[in-house]
Amino acid sequence: MKAYVFPGQGAQFVGMGKDLYESNETARELFEKANEILGFRITDLMFDGTEDDLKQTKVTQPAVFLHSVILARTLGDDFRPDMTAGHSLGEFSALVAARALSFEEGLKLVSARAHAMQKACEAEPSTMAAVLALPDEKVEEICSAVEGVVAPANYNCPGQVVISGAVEAVDAACVRMKEAGAKRALRLKVGGAFHSPLMQPAQEELAEAIAEAKFNTPVCPVYQNVDGKPHTDPEEIKANLIKQLTAPVRWTQDVLAMVADGADEFIELGPGNVLQGLVKKINGNVAVSGRQ
Repeated sequence: MKAYVFPGQGAQFVGMGKDLYESNETARELFEKANEILGFRITDLMFDGTEDDLKQTKVTQPAVFLHSVILARTLGDDFRPDMTAGHSLGEFSALVAARALSFEEGLKLVSARAHAMQKACEAEPSTMAAVLALPDEKVEEICSAVEGVVAPANYNCPGQVVISGAVEAVDAACVRMKEAGAKRALRLKVGGAFHSPLMQPAQEELAEAIAEAKFNTPVCPVYQNVDGKPHTDPEEIKANLIKQLTAPVRWTQDVLAMVADGADEFIELGPGNVLQGLVKKINGNVAVSGRQ
């Protein structure tokens, strides 16, 4: 069974999607439609901008989303997923690919999400850090013991957890992680504390946009980040999307659940190849590939 997976923020690169735009008429039409919806030419920034241009959350998130979903659309009949999932932002791509959301609705929600998160990031100094080679339970225990806001944000694969929160709390947690035997506990170059309680204002803003959007029953199960389980009910999908901003991304659990449900081939659609590496670390027996 085929599982199509979609990357999140951080996978972007200058030139992303340019080959698609130049070689495929369907892709070109969708990219131009996106320029109209967003009110600026995001294609100029994706194809010929700078790394700094692409690092802006309001640009990064729509850019990664567009690359992923337009790529899926260009595959036509070859795109036949038995299940989909996405990492953080990638969950929106997975939902559009599974037809739970239209291209237009998906892009509007991603843009709303990006602006809301940007505002939340600017409200309070915050950050994220990668912790390597500690059991999940130990990471959770240390985060709970540290004063201030810090919590697990991404369960990427066994031995790789990202924590998120206020700068001082994250730094304090990193010191304790190393003392507990972590191979590494390093701050990431990100705009703020994604998937932590500090995203609460963004969650409230996004909830309004999600409430107004039209969701359909997807053509295949979508495995969502908040619980690592398959969902097809539009109301459940909406509720989980809202929770996702302040809850951890349970990517390890997503992949394990897909494998348990029969997935033996994982195909990453979108920029980069991060998810391919994570899937291999979670289960080395499945076939893994990607398309950009």
